[in-house]
Amino acid sequence: MPPPRRGKGKGKGKFGKDKKERGQRALFRRRKFCRFTAEKVEWIDYKDVDVLKDFINENGKIIPARITGTSAGYQRQLSLAIKRARFLALLPYTDLH
Repeated sequence: MPPPRRGKGKGKGKFGKDKKERGQRALFRRRKFCRFTAEKVEWIDYKDVDVLKDFINENGKIIPARITGTSAGYQRQLSLAIKRARFLALLPYTDLH
């Protein structure tokens, strides 16, 4: 026999949200796509700072592919290009610079 539940009330799923609220939120979610695949980019250039700035947050960290939707191959090129641009002082390492 399983142990008794200690939570409050009846279970509404994970974090206490019912199905109706989750369904509406999922309805308006935009589909992620790889920007570089759509533009048919061959190689991401480290000198193109305007493009690279879209993929780092305000602290200077690289935004992960699961957030941006970038495909794996382009994410590797992107991280390499950002690191090269940081080394040449085209992009900041942190927000303090």
